[in-house]
Amino acid sequence: MADTSKRGFASMDEDKQREIASKGGHAAHEKGTAHEFTSEEAREAGRKGGEAVSQDREHMAEIGSKGGKSSHKGSKSKQNNESDDEENDDSEETSTRGGTSEQHSKAGKQSHKNK
Repeated sequence: MADTSKRGFASMDEDKQREIASKGGHAAHEKGTAHEFTSEEAREAGRKGGEAVSQDREHMAEIGSKGGKSSHKGSKSKQNNESDDEENDDSEETSTRGGTSEQHSKAGKQSHKNK
């Protein structure tokens, strides 16, 4: 039997597949046969995708960790940009706003324990 591992759409690299699929999508739209999602269909697809993603605890913990790091960068730069003559009574509070990256990671893991 002949080796077919180097033939066909699935064996192409991802960029080539994406290019071909894009051309097919454009052609379908020009022809008028492409599926147009209603807002309800799009909402349902987004809900299903969110459910699927949230099943991966490690991924959700990583997202939470990145969010925590990002929120700290924003609050630090905000504090650094404030003028020196302006009082900032809540400087300690703003430096921990959003929680630590460890707290975000823990919260992401805990939020999926009972699902």
